[in-house]
Amino acid sequence: MNARTEPAEGETEETGAMARPPVVREFLLVAGLFLVYKFGRQLATGHTGEALRNAHRVWDLERTLHLPGEGSVQSVLLHSDTLVHLANTYYATVHFPATAAFLIWLYLRRPAHYVWARRVLATVTSAALVLPFVFPLAPPRMLAATGLVDTAHVYGPSVYGPPSSDHLSNQFAAMPSLHFGWALMVAIGLIAATRSRWRRLWLLHPLVTLLVIVGTANHYWLDAIVATVMLGATLALIHRPHRTVTTAGRGSEKLAAPVADDHVLVGAGR
Repeated sequence: MNARTEPAEGETEETGAMARPPVVREFLLVAGLFLVYKFGRQLATGHTGEALRNAHRVWDLERTLHLPGEGSVQSVLLHSDTLVHLANTYYATVHFPATAAFLIWLYLRRPAHYVWARRVLATVTSAALVLPFVFPLAPPRMLAATGLVDTAHVYGPSVYGPPSSDHLSNQFAAMPSLHFGWALMVAIGLIAATRSRWRRLWLLHPLVTLLVIVGTANHYWLDAIVATVMLGATLALIHRPHRTVTTAGRGSEKLAAPVADDHVLVGAGR
């Protein structure tokens, strides 16, 4: 979405805004968080029997709650080989690049929002690493009772190998869905950091992500619900920066004509 970013007259980027953190430190920090994410998931691998038992429990709970069947989304995808291939590609290729692009853009254009978003994502991801230790969960594509197709295996592309030999990811960490949690934070972060009248269209990213993770049988509805609850709790604890002329991209308005809803930036997170 297009946002106006020029500073107002007499205003520098740092006026009323947080100074941009050192790039080397941020690169090392984000890279470290990514390695912790990967390593933490590896520590929770295994637990096949418990993960499948929990999968049955989640599936039965969803039916008790009368949530729509995941199969209803998958049946739409399976009407077209092209559509299901696109869904698999979206699942495999959008998750990390979209989040990285989001953080890079915030770092360059909205430093205060960057620090806030990085703290939120780090907190949610850290909490998400704990859950597979206490509640390992096999995805619906592994549960015969669901009647769902492993679309990535059948149609490609696939990012997973057999669970016993997959050393890059923990396939029994379906809950919460970080695919959805990160996508939702990307949308929330861009809506908070920009002023475009079209900025709420960023919500299409988590919506498409939700349909993809469910339709490809990689996640249950409850995985996304738990991710949303965790993100909501984190956002309640880590406050976003207040809008200013600079951080909101309202470059054409002079500071000499203050607007009632423009506040002084007090920090990227409390």
